[in-house]
Amino acid sequence: MTAMHYTAASYSHVGMVRKINEDACLELTADGLWAVADGMGGHAAGDYVSSLAVDSLRQIRQVEALEQCVQVVRDTLDRVNRAVRDETTRRGVAMMGSTVVVLAARDQQAIGLWAGDSRLYRLREGRIERLSHDHSYVQELQDSGLLSEAEARVHPRGNIVTRAIGVQDQLELQAVTLHVQRGDTYLLCSDGLNKTAEDHEIADVLGHADPYQVVRSLVHLGLTRGAPDNITAVVVKVS
Repeated sequence: MTAMHYTAASYSHVGMVRKINEDACLELTADGLWAVADGMGGHAAGDYVSSLAVDSLRQIRQVEALEQCVQVVRDTLDRVNRAVRDETTRRGVAMMGSTVVVLAARDQQAIGLWAGDSRLYRLREGRIERLSHDHSYVQELQDSGLLSEAEARVHPRGNIVTRAIGVQDQLELQAVTLHVQRGDTYLLCSDGLNKTAEDHEIADVLGHADPYQVVRSLVHLGLTRGAPDNITAVVVKVS
């Protein structure tokens, strides 16, 4: 069995309303590592946290074993979480934080990690599947049967997350282990995309072959809907 071949592209846009892009993304295809972070707490704080998270992940030296790589990612984000908590106290602000979603892959195996409502999707044989589960107030309402997905998308408290870098003393990352197949497409995105486009629309775009064109088209789709938030997408294709 020949090794899996990964190709990827990323694109981030400030959107149509915000003045500052508080999103950040990582595309280290040669190292099998990709990430999206969505900062919270205003332009003086959110962009600092998301950039710190992504820049810290970028400094990870390549680790051969997938489990080792994931542990290094966890350790790195734990350090970022502590640094953000300290900086929040130093600045005397109420909150500084960032959601994060990470995909690490080695050949036929991959692991997704996340905290917050930035998402990880997979398109396989034309079917889209959300691999992450939002850590958010509206997701808890959906899980309780009190809110539909359509209602959650426009809920006035839709920006409240229950896990994120900088929110608590201990960062709690959720993980999913994945078996990778040829033809898979993976999407990491900030909520600026999935709150303006429905999953079936995202799936239609993900089906195209060129990851660069896919990320541009996904962001353009959000912009045509008014893009009230920053939009970031990282697309990974497997052949």
